[in-house]
Amino acid sequence: MTPGELRELCLEMPGADETFPFDESSSVFKVSGKIFAIAPLQAAPLRVSLKCDPDLAVELRLRYPAITGGYHLNKKHWNTVVVDGSVPDDLVRQMVEDSYDLVVAGLPRREREKLCWQAVVDRG
Repeated sequence: MTPGELRELCLEMPGADETFPFDESSSVFKVSGKIFAIAPLQAAPLRVSLKCDPDLAVELRLRYPAITGGYHLNKKHWNTVVVDGSVPDDLVRQMVEDSYDLVVAGLPRREREKLCWQAVVDRG
């Protein structure tokens, strides 16, 4: 996955926007003002921090050395993924979507309705 593909994936989420609150090189992707992804897209190697269910976060860290506790974030709820090919692109996509879903699920009903979002019960 390239930096451009990661950026495009994040911006495909309904209501997503890209901001730069920390510096010009760290893209922060938000929905309704809440962060779901942080990625310094020009960094080498490419990495992205994503919100994650706490139990799944631990499981993914054990399975993939390129997935660690969120860099400068609450490690219970955030993972940082080094996008170097060792984590399948499909899993990175799934993690971005899950992060977005976790954030949107916590929004007030009115905000969720504006996004036409429906809870995902099981991605199996």
